[in-house]
Amino acid sequence: MSNLPTPFRSFTDDLGRVVQIPTTPRRIASLHDTVLTLSLIELGVFPVGSHGRISKEGVPFIRASKVLNGYDFDNCDIKFLGRSPIDIDKLISVKPDLIISTLWQKLPIEQLEAIAPTLILDFEKHTRGKLAEIIADATNTQSSLTILKRRFEAQIERIKEIIDTQQISVNIIQPHNGKILVFNSYFSMGEVLRDAGFKFPDAVNDIPLGDCKLFEPDELDQIEADFVFATYRTDKKHTPQYLMDEFIAIKSDFVESFAPCRQGRLLFIPREEASGNSFAALGICAATILNHVAGHPYPII
Repeated sequence: MSNLPTPFRSFTDDLGRVVQIPTTPRRIASLHDTVLTLSLIELGVFPVGSHGRISKEGVPFIRASKVLNGYDFDNCDIKFLGRSPIDIDKLISVKPDLIISTLWQKLPIEQLEAIAPTLILDFEKHTRGKLAEIIADATNTQSSLTILKRRFEAQIERIKEIIDTQQISVNIIQPHNGKILVFNSYFSMGEVLRDAGFKFPDAVNDIPLGDCKLFEPDELDQIEADFVFATYRTDKKHTPQYLMDEFIAIKSDFVESFAPCRQGRLLFIPREEASGNSFAALGICAATILNHVAGHPYPII
């Protein structure tokens, strides 16, 4: 093993901190599974440890990883570091040379940077594609990113070739504490829809980029669109029927009063694919949109 010192370079994170990071990091600790770990694996970088979740059966897992890239704690060398906050002792034990985290992680930055150089990314201010660019830059995997971006661009162009997207309105919703939660752009699904040129309701466009808004049950008309997608969590064993029951619990006549539901234009998609930070998720969303929207009988009534 070489005794030469590890070369470093300056990298500015989303807090404006200029951090000296390894030019070629070898032992990355990822402190957010769906935002960071998925993207790292897709770029060919397996972190030495990752934040994760714990199933009802008590089994640690990397959310959405198994369905999007086939890897999880049980079939690779990534060590489970805990939830949020992660277990600081486990983090120390994997001896990272770079820690990549998000504002969502609860451990103080000072505690992290005492272990290794630490980058903080704000996933609410970036598209999924932009996050991948930042991660690729930090890990010197731009060549892998180039191929993934080319595939995604081809998927978007195919949607535009087949669908007159500028004439169709869309939205993405989910029930939340008795109200309807809507993001300006819902992660992977939102990025595909906006990149492809679909229209969104004015009330959704008025939400600041990276932000969300809760709509009251009597405000359904503000979030209606030609096609509406709703997300549910398969990692919690939820189903489309579970999601529909939640909507009906919010508004008992939801099926009748929400036009996209009444007319068969409310479509359910697993949240892992709709929100996962990976080009695999973007591709699944692109195919879902193409299949459902292009395959729907016209005109919309």
